[in-house]
Amino acid sequence: MSLPSAQLTALPEHIPLAQERPFQAIRFKSPLPGPYILVTAAVHGNETAGTFAIYRLIEQIERGEIKLQGGALTLIPVTNPKAYRLQRRAGDRNLNRRLTPVDQPEQYEDHVANWLCPILAEHDGLLDLHTFQSGDQPFALFGPANNQGPLEPFAQAAIEESIVQRLGCSRFVYGWLDTYAKGIERRAKEVEAGRFDAKNVDIDAMYGVGTTEYMRSKGGWALTLECGQHDDIQGREVAYQAIINTLILTGLIAGDAPAPAKDPQVLGLYNVFDRFHENDTFARPWKSFDSIAQGALIATRADGTAISAEQDCLIVFPNMKSQPGQEWFYLAHKGGRLGY
Repeated sequence: MSLPSAQLTALPEHIPLAQERPFQAIRFKSPLPGPYILVTAAVHGNETAGTFAIYRLIEQIERGEIKLQGGALTLIPVTNPKAYRLQRRAGDRNLNRRLTPVDQPEQYEDHVANWLCPILAEHDGLLDLHTFQSGDQPFALFGPANNQGPLEPFAQAAIEESIVQRLGCSRFVYGWLDTYAKGIERRAKEVEAGRFDAKNVDIDAMYGVGTTEYMRSKGGWALTLECGQHDDIQGREVAYQAIINTLILTGLIAGDAPAPAKDPQVLGLYNVFDRFHENDTFARPWKSFDSIAQGALIATRADGTAISAEQDCLIVFPNMKSQPGQEWFYLAHKGGRLGY
């Protein structure tokens, strides 16, 4: 199946808002009771494996090949139409940061948020489909342990940890918002020290809130699946199977319950480093989940300061294109949760 509206990439970057592809959410509702499940794709416009998978599922439901047993299923194949049209990560800004409704939208993604956030709040669970720039296999991110803390209070850990193990991948990552908040605290100190202008960097921990974090804030559960590298067409099948597995596990469709992943690799994010200067450099062209031995050089600051691993760890989300004042890479340790 070809991606709809691909020809729109011929339009200039800036076009009137009314000429952008309209927001679209397709809902299938059973007359019988059940959970409300949401599946989103193309939150980042160049991550389209989930878009293909969702359109495939829509056709199967419309042909009667897949039937809902209860509840409702909402499918959003293109969450960020402008970024999708431009075939890049963002339209005006990253939609998966500071996702919240705003009274006076200024950037394109503010309009997306005003449409998307009420939809998220209507549902019991979310599967958000993404792809990544570098790495070797699909992985999924899940949320915090149950807690009543101020950052991300949560009570659905058992559901998330049960479903995430059955999406079809075997690598699982947790600790996103907590680690992001620690990085923001460190960044705020850099602003106080005069390294960055507060107008040019984000120092609000809530800037780490994206689709899954917003969903959890409304009482639901939420999982992110990174289906593969951006241009790997195998990611479309990974995305499709993850949707099917989720719908079976939540009772929306019939089918044999998928088994949990064998030999899962569970990783907890624990640290994040900002880039200070455009001449900050990595010791090598890292890929997500490359292993780093204790004491090994990870990167060198422009002033010659070395960043070395304080313990055996893995690097996650290394971004060689990161701008000064933004997150540069994360570190994760092995082990931890997934007890359900």
